[in-house]
Amino acid sequence: MIRLLTSLILLLLSGSLLASDVYQSNKDFLAEVFDGTPPAPGVLWLREDIRTASTAIMGHPYPGLRIRYWSQAGRSAWILEEIGKERPITVGLVVNDKGIERIRVLAFRESRGWEVRHPFFTDQFTGIGLTADRQLDHDIDGISGATLSVRALEKLARLALYLHDRVHNDNDTQPQH
Repeated sequence: MIRLLTSLILLLLSGSLLASDVYQSNKDFLAEVFDGTPPAPGVLWLREDIRTASTAIMGHPYPGLRIRYWSQAGRSAWILEEIGKERPITVGLVVNDKGIERIRVLAFRESRGWEVRHPFFTDQFTGIGLTADRQLDHDIDGISGATLSVRALEKLARLALYLHDRVHNDNDTQPQH
């Protein structure tokens, strides 16, 4: 009986460990994006108008009062999270004036849908922008069995594109001290 209980506990723990993979740290992502020297982070305060728009994009309010970002030479980097089915997916996104430059899954904590981390999927986002109604201007091919993870990355892409526009066209931002 004790052996069965021990085996069951080990099986549950190993499943939990497999369902939480960190592929790249936030620090390493930013160093890669900015050739080893990331700029100081900025802060975008989620004022009422930004919160309303981000809620429409995400389907729920984005948590917190502000979002940190890194910006240099017309490019901005965002590290954002969205729930797939039950747990957060951490994604690094780089946006420039032409659209999404790069999207990378930094940490995946779900038990299914991890395929969204691979370049065959993330490369689809390169060059994508937003339409006037804040939708992606190109379709993203889904992955069978990863629908919720695909939706999470699509929402984060839309949010990063919207936020990039706000940062580069508004004076809502402040350097972080």
